[in-house]
Amino acid sequence: MLNHLMIGTSDIEVTKRFYNAVLGVLGAGDPIEHSNATGHKRLFYIHDGTTFGISEPINDEPVTTANGSTIGFLCNSPEQVAELHAVAIAQGATAVEDAPGPRDSSMGVMHLCYFLDPDGHKICGIHRPD
Repeated sequence: MLNHLMIGTSDIEVTKRFYNAVLGVLGAGDPIEHSNATGHKRLFYIHDGTTFGISEPINDEPVTTANGSTIGFLCNSPEQVAELHAVAIAQGATAVEDAPGPRDSSMGVMHLCYFLDPDGHKICGIHRPD
């Protein structure tokens, strides 16, 4: 259903290093880098049919996060959820909510992790049962 998701960053190079490491766990390669006509830099990670974009705000306003929003990245296994979290924390993320692990849900047991990226965006790693 989704084509892409884009978030803002206040430091494109710090965010690039962070997401290169974190999304590398999922198999994403280096991003496509683009500068628009105004010189604002953007990064596009394209993997498994979706695109995750990061941009310097084109209105030159400070980056803000959406309260109540979470960006979820699909993981291949419970172990990959744990690795995603560990790499994110090693890259400077802030752990939030419970420790990575199983959670009961109406869809069965899911493995989840949550962290805040360098700009404060809430990120989830999720492995759902088949």
